[in-house]
Amino acid sequence: MGVALVVLGCRVGPTLARRASATVLAWESLDASLVVASGGRTWMHQRVITMESDWLARELVDRGVPAASVVRERCSYTTRENARFTRELLVRRGIDRVTVVTCAWHLPRATALFEREGLVVQGWTAGAGPSSPLQRSYRRAREWVALKLDGARS
Repeated sequence: MGVALVVLGCRVGPTLARRASATVLAWESLDASLVVASGGRTWMHQRVITMESDWLARELVDRGVPAASVVRERCSYTTRENARFTRELLVRRGIDRVTVVTCAWHLPRATALFEREGLVVQGWTAGAGPSSPLQRSYRRAREWVALKLDGARS
C-alpha cells in the first residue's frame, strides 16, 4: 500500500503557509504517492472567503506539487474529523500509511487521532512559528482540553 502526506488546515495565514512549505519539503523528501489537503473551515483572507483545504491545495500546486497528486478533504472541522474523513479517502485508494504535517505543538494529538483511525502514522513538523509565552500556554492548555475531549468521544 502507498503513503500519503496529510497537511492539516487551520486559519488561512502564516501558520497555514508554514504547513504548506513543510508539506512541499516532505513531498520532495519522501516517497509519497498523494497529498491530502485537509480542512473544511472557511476563513476570510485578503477580503475573500477561502476554505482551508482549497487554499492549501492551490499553495501546494503553486509550489511544485503536481496537481494530479493533490486531493482535498473538505468536510472536517476538527482534527478528529480530519483523521476520520482522510482515512475514508485513503482506504478507497489502497493507502494505509500517512505522514501528518502540522505544527509541532499539534503533532502529538494529531498523530494519535490518525492512529486511532487504523492508519500507520508518522509526523512531520511545520514548526511552531513565533509566539509569546501567553500563546504557548494557551496552545498547551487547548491541546490538553482537546485531548481529553477526543478521549471522551471515542
